Amino acid sequence: MIDNQQTTLVTGVAGFIGFHIARSLLENGNRVIGIDNLNAYYDVSLKKARLEQIISHRNCTFYHEDINNLDALKRIFSNHHIDKICNLAAQAGVRYSIQDPFAYQESNIKGFLTILEMARQFPVDNFVFASSSSVYGDSEKLPFMVEDNIATPISLYGATKRSNELIAYSYSHLFNIPLTGLRYFTVYGPWGRPDMALFLFTRSILAGQPIDIYNFGKMRRDFTYIDDIVDGTISALNTPFRFEIFNLGNSEAVDLMELIGIIEEELGTEARKNFLPLQPGDISETYADIEKTRKMLGFNPKTSIRTGIKKFLDWYRDYYHVA
Repeated sequence: MIDNQQTTLVTGVAGFIGFHIARSLLENGNRVIGIDNLNAYYDVSLKKARLEQIISHRNCTFYHEDINNLDALKRIFSNHHIDKICNLAAQAGVRYSIQDPFAYQESNIKGFLTILEMARQFPVDNFVFASSSSVYGDSEKLPFMVEDNIATPISLYGATKRSNELIAYSYSHLFNIPLTGLRYFTVYGPWGRPDMALFLFTRSILAGQPIDIYNFGKMRRDFTYIDDIVDGTISALNTPFRFEIFNLGNSEAVDLMELIGIIEEELGTEARKNFLPLQPGDISETYADIEKTRKMLGFNPKTSIRTGIKKFLDWYRDYYHVA
């Protein structure tokens, strides 16, 4: 549990991870200042439904603002004493970065820099930000280790996340800001993003539509359940470092076809499969080494892929009223 009555700014609070982090902080007696621009990258009604779960809490204050709006952020920081920052606001999606690269420049570079400037002008006890397994590119060295020399991300999304790490290091060095970057590995679970594989597969299978399987199914992912991600992120918020980077993954690469098989078993329906080549920017395999994270953050993921999928499907059927 994080210290009682700490105030944490959570950007991207209506997003998948941001919502879960904010809810956990509130449940543990903390104050949350949430910021989100509610953009239309995916279903805004899902984002609003997440928000409804937290904004009625007496310790939650929500601002419908963009992190690029420097004046708005200055007002927020002037009006609230913020102890910690959890920066999760970003333009997500590897594939979408090919279609609209400037959205990533605005949110992931300019927006991140704006939040860092706030931490410079209004000093905080800790600043934790979301990075991504995409920074590793399609490395053949497995598992991915934080100490690896990574200079070749193969997507613009991955490049912006690596840029965040480098910019954060410079701010930590220059202005003595405690900064921790978390490389998240394929996060899934209830309230998840509709553009992610588990969500897409579930929706299509239940609708009797074929599912697109890229790289002809020869994909492996380190799927990490949302509750484990929350535990690791809260631990990072509660453990300030001058500057550190950690992997947050399940440390087990799961075959994509195994994931699909579990969904089929749980739904009692065989998917119609459309096998396709690897998409530009996609990584064929992710696999996190989390020894550093275990030692320094006490991170210990507990949720198996089958248990996590069951919990997601239970939520999906309840949320979308599927028999």
